[in-house]
Amino acid sequence: MSLWENALSDNAMIAILRGLHPDNAVEVADILIEAGFRIIEVPMNSPEPLKSIEAIAHMHGDTTIIGAGTVLTEQQTTDVISAGGQIIVSPNMNPAIGRLTVALGAKWCPGVMTPTEAFEALDIGASVLKFFPAELVPPKAISAMRAVLPKDAVVAAVGGITPETMSDYYHAGSNGFGLGSALFKPEYELEDLRQRANAFVKSYRALVSS
Repeated sequence: MSLWENALSDNAMIAILRGLHPDNAVEVADILIEAGFRIIEVPMNSPEPLKSIEAIAHMHGDTTIIGAGTVLTEQQTTDVISAGGQIIVSPNMNPAIGRLTVALGAKWCPGVMTPTEAFEALDIGASVLKFFPAELVPPKAISAMRAVLPKDAVVAAVGGITPETMSDYYHAGSNGFGLGSALFKPEYELEDLRQRANAFVKSYRALVSS
């Protein structure tokens, strides 16, 4: 299997590191990877995100999918991939970003909320459908969408996800999750981050093995 397929199979949770600073980017990534995370996203509205992406990709790019979130332009897309990013995550469904990402050989994870957006994204080549914000897309909506989506479509619920709320989304059809402030904030101590990461991985592994 490819690195991407291995990552999804092993742990389809995306660690969203909004606000991450380059000075401790590798240290934070080390903790997450040790806990079992295989996909890491540094949002573009973080301090010097390309430096963090480049540093993490340099250390872990052979075993972990590294990329950017809140990617809003084609120029950002090119910059992230040039820095070693392997996945482009956006809050919206921008076809131009999708086509460019696919053409450059990276994975595209657009934010969608409707069947129209979801199917258009899949037609372009989306690797993951990011249902965002999950607070506005309850598990029942995911379940209804799953009835019409291709069986091999990868769905991730993103926004407000905690270890306690994953179960309903998983059983409704979410393959994976995007984890934000419940996992990481810049002000969290590293030991706090470790505990949060372990709690998420424990909950996720219990779900997929049940």
